[in-house]
Amino acid sequence: MKKKLKNTNSISQKSEAPFKNYWGLPETFLRVTEDADEAALRLIRDKIGIQLTKFHTEQLKTFTNRNRFVNNAVRHLSLAYMTFLPGAPKLVPGYGAKDARWFDVSFANDDNYNLIYGQYRFETVSEYTNDEQFYAQNKHDLPENQRLAFDHRLILKEAFIRVRNKLDYAPSILHILGHHFTLRTAREVYAVFLRVSYQEIDNSNFRKTHAHIFEEVGIEPTGMKGRPAKLYRLKR
Repeated sequence: MKKKLKNTNSISQKSEAPFKNYWGLPETFLRVTEDADEAALRLIRDKIGIQLTKFHTEQLKTFTNRNRFVNNAVRHLSLAYMTFLPGAPKLVPGYGAKDARWFDVSFANDDNYNLIYGQYRFETVSEYTNDEQFYAQNKHDLPENQRLAFDHRLILKEAFIRVRNKLDYAPSILHILGHHFTLRTAREVYAVFLRVSYQEIDNSNFRKTHAHIFEEVGIEPTGMKGRPAKLYRLKR
């Protein structure tokens, strides 16, 4: 079973070495005049052209493995952030990027996720692969259109696992649906990260088990016949 959740990840194509022409997550250096949160917001603004506030960002993890850049005498530490937008605004590639696109997120097997745009199909690292195993293996043994720069396949794996692990108590991912959503659209989002079809998530049980997270706010406007769907939002 394969299910798509559109427009959940932005990836840019790099214009400079060492990964020139490779696709990867937008990135920047931390300046001495800013903290990490400010750098994350500047990165999003400068590299893909989206203006955000701190409310929209969530720190994922700090990546510090000593083997991240084995051919470089300087250690590189990376702080990864996530942001969840209620739409897919136009992306504008900034300095260091040739292109920037929204990639569809999907699943096709039991241990990783895919990001797809046109001819490009990138897989995250298997969730059963730990950091040491990833850095020890050959990271360039994939076809050219399946490679990501640096260790971004690993970072994406961590991001998707974080989203999945928070689905039942703090599903920030639902911010992509806007302020209000139906249980069906919420189930469709959950299904991608749980690697099932949304029909496998029973609507009644889903409403009951997530009553501590969702609250009903009205019904969905519709001009069609039939019972309108109820609207929910995340509790404050």
